[in-house]
Amino acid sequence: MSIIYAIDIAGTFAFAISGALVAIRKKFDVFGVLIIAFVTAVGGGMTRDVLINAHPINWIGDINYIWTILTAVVVTFLFRSKIAPLRKTMFLFDTIGISVFTLIGVQKGLSFDLHPFVALVMGMSSAVMGGVIRDVLTNEIPLIFHREIYASACLAGGMVYLLLHSFNINEDFLFVISAAIIVTVRTIAVQYKLELPRIKKDVFGK
Repeated sequence: MSIIYAIDIAGTFAFAISGALVAIRKKFDVFGVLIIAFVTAVGGGMTRDVLINAHPINWIGDINYIWTILTAVVVTFLFRSKIAPLRKTMFLFDTIGISVFTLIGVQKGLSFDLHPFVALVMGMSSAVMGGVIRDVLTNEIPLIFHREIYASACLAGGMVYLLLHSFNINEDFLFVISAAIIVTVRTIAVQYKLELPRIKKDVFGK
């Protein structure tokens, strides 16, 4: 098992837990919790694979994703009172997860001979679409639209990856550097409560 694959599985586990916690707070039944955990964990990769016509779709081609999500749901049910307060730990896993998902998405886009800009979009989709689907299904405004520098961190790391990739740098080193950029940008943004500018209502005369 490669380090990147192991981190991918860990990120899937963390995303599934975050989805399950949201569903439990919304008082969904067991099936609802499982569905929200599932779409949060693999929704981004699945969206990417559908858009670029990649088969088999990520979780269909690797049963380990299913077992990881089921395990995460069981762990959440059994230990939710202890998991919920561990925000720093979950934030770390979530941030590592989006960094890996972004770069895996970019890599997959490039492997399908997509334009680098399109590959970058596929990377961001891999990282954020699971959370967007989760928020829509749970009747929340998606996080990327109103809080934190989230997708922008993925964009920054993905751009660094594409830039360094053109210089034929060692792939593992390239992956680590680009992932570190995403983790650093998001961590700093959250630490100092940085946000993108918002459009004021009075611009539209309201």
